[in-house]
Amino acid sequence: MNHEMEDKTNEPKVILATDCGSTTSKARLFKKIGSEYRYVISGEAPTTVEAPYEDVTLGVRNAIREIEELAGHKLLAQEGIIVPYNGENEGVDLYVTTSSAGGGLQMIVSGVIRSMTAESAERAALGAGAIIMDIFSRDDGREPFEKIKKLRDLRPDMILIAGGTDGGNRTDIIEVCNFIKAADPKARFGAGYTLPIVYAGNKDAQNNVVNILNEKAALKLVDNIRPSLELENPEPARNAVHELFMEHVMSHAPGYNRLMKWTPVPIMPTPAGEGMMFRSYGEVYNMNVIGVGLGGATTNIYSLYDGRFVRSVSANLGMSYSICNVLKEAGVENVRRWLPFEVPDLTNELYNKMIRPTTIPQDLQDLVIEQAVAREALRLGFQHHKSLARPLLGARVADQGLQKWAEQSRETRGREETYIDMLHVNSVGGTGGLLSHAPREVQAALLLMDGFQVAGVTELFKDSVFMMPHLGVMSTVQKEAAVEIFDKDCIVRLATCIAFQGQANRSGDDVGTVKITTPDGKTYDERIVYGAMKRVPLEVGQTVDVDIQPARGFDVGAGLGRKLTKKAYSGLLGIIIDARGRPLKLPIEEKERVAKLVEWYTELDAYPMKELKIGE
Repeated sequence: MNHEMEDKTNEPKVILATDCGSTTSKARLFKKIGSEYRYVISGEAPTTVEAPYEDVTLGVRNAIREIEELAGHKLLAQEGIIVPYNGENEGVDLYVTTSSAGGGLQMIVSGVIRSMTAESAERAALGAGAIIMDIFSRDDGREPFEKIKKLRDLRPDMILIAGGTDGGNRTDIIEVCNFIKAADPKARFGAGYTLPIVYAGNKDAQNNVVNILNEKAALKLVDNIRPSLELENPEPARNAVHELFMEHVMSHAPGYNRLMKWTPVPIMPTPAGEGMMFRSYGEVYNMNVIGVGLGGATTNIYSLYDGRFVRSVSANLGMSYSICNVLKEAGVENVRRWLPFEVPDLTNELYNKMIRPTTIPQDLQDLVIEQAVAREALRLGFQHHKSLARPLLGARVADQGLQKWAEQSRETRGREETYIDMLHVNSVGGTGGLLSHAPREVQAALLLMDGFQVAGVTELFKDSVFMMPHLGVMSTVQKEAAVEIFDKDCIVRLATCIAFQGQANRSGDDVGTVKITTPDGKTYDERIVYGAMKRVPLEVGQTVDVDIQPARGFDVGAGLGRKLTKKAYSGLLGIIIDARGRPLKLPIEEKERVAKLVEWYTELDAYPMKELKIGE
């Protein structure tokens, strides 16, 4: 009993968290107020990792100094952060930080078979917060000289080698190591820096790997990622990547040695912190969650589904530097289909954004175009994510949930080889400037609905002031505090979306009925027709009862034509009913498509439609 009381007493009262981004360093201050942890205030300043400053702590200090001025709370001393909190207006009990300054953690991964050990290595690296520069495998279609040239040209922070089950053939692993030795790849931070390599393949080949690479690299041997076809074991490799990132990569970045001494918690890559928060949220509330970090250069997607966590990075899909890559991969027509007006030269519009990546939309039409691109970035990023969120190829399925998935026919589970079923995803949320700063909350909700094609009953949320990475690294030492702040201060609950999965022959056909009952007995009861969008405004923060009876051929999570009764949360927008069908198919004929978009945007009050000058 005394021990429990002591633990409670030792809980941190004031927590400071920072994120060193590629352009901006962001500081967030949290306090325990009464019995709960809450967000207090923010500070931001330009990151100073590059010339002429070349000391990341200068930008961190500037961001923290802004908090000191705004909150009247002294946090900085000559040697760093003041610890501990003095009970009044000085010091903190805990300081944590994440970083993506200097481009974050950039890796090359290698495996024997692309869809097996190379994919397992990719998942492990992504889980450690890496951006994958390239993936090498025996079956990647490249000649040996092409692989050596590519390895020589790339400047990674680290290489992860996987391949072969324990006790299996060593020939392919030896070949990969010889390619790396011949290429002699150089690390991103210069000639004097030894490139870290993690070997997580067939344990019987470890001596061969040491003999070939030990003089060329800072080599670390860990347990096999794929010890057998039935088992994937990513944690040792992931931990080694993180450890080497701290020891070799971060220590060479300007000022990071000093920053590391300020915090008792290892510095975490920003995407890893972001993913950790989505994961913690799902685990604490025992639900399936999909999250996205929609950035300027990358689209990071995270899923926690039936206890399995997956992170993917689409490094060429983003909303500023990579906006034309989205256009290239999606195609002009896929972007254009979301626009309720004609744009004579859409390609040039987006080229202008690419060459001026830090600009924001100057008028409503620019905003709608940018949000159309965002839908495609989300769609393509999620498509990539689902290719990783699947059972292990070549394995006999032992997990009961995956066994059920595997026993379904390909036609029943759809063409995509993924265990993620949107009908059973409880919550979808996102962070990033375009989502967090959307002029109207309904725009952010629509981006999530259209990009992920949510189905069934799904709660939609967004990050309020970009603090997910801060809370993610905090959750490694104070999980309950991080989740409490995330729930109360970080996320904005936009709406609960009720979306009917299925297709009808024509617009106006019956898709079912929706009945919503509030705690005070008020009801909304309406028959829903195909192609319609409805917004039911309710008091924010209510938990309401919903009864959904889908028509034959439609599903909301209980099965085709089966009634679903459950609780739903009323967000800022209340409840949105989406009867456009899943998969979502927009009309092909342009006039009909524009008319439908205008109808939906008007119904949800997504944009001031008069300003868009439709048809002029």
